[in-house]
Amino acid sequence: MPSSVDCIAKEGFIDHIDDRKIYVKIMSVSACASCHANGICNSSESAEKLIGIDREGAPEVKPGQRVRISMNATNGNLAVVYGYVVPLLILIVALLVLVNFTSEGIAGLLSIALLAPYYAGLYMLRKQFESRFRFTIE
Repeated sequence: MPSSVDCIAKEGFIDHIDDRKIYVKIMSVSACASCHANGICNSSESAEKLIGIDREGAPEVKPGQRVRISMNATNGNLAVVYGYVVPLLILIVALLVLVNFTSEGIAGLLSIALLAPYYAGLYMLRKQFESRFRFTIE
């Protein structure tokens, strides 16, 4: 996938390779980690993430090699919608409806409880999401 505006790209290192996948380790850094005040502010954070990429169609790589991985930006935006926007809408709509029938506390708890089936459904459909949201090595 060529590097362009319509893709999300990250650089990382090949961590290890097995029969089916290439595992790339990337450093995920919050926006405030690069801020000039990050030594004073405790909100800066960074974490290593391991991303599995199918070996089929991938170039030959070796552990420790620096690579650039990318994903279609449309798929990245769709992942944000499934992961954050839809649950927020479920929470708000449920809260607005339930507050008319129960107390605020119980409405809040029930609204949060309604997210459990949603996330369980996402978990059960994870294989379909894996095939849709794929990173590739450039």
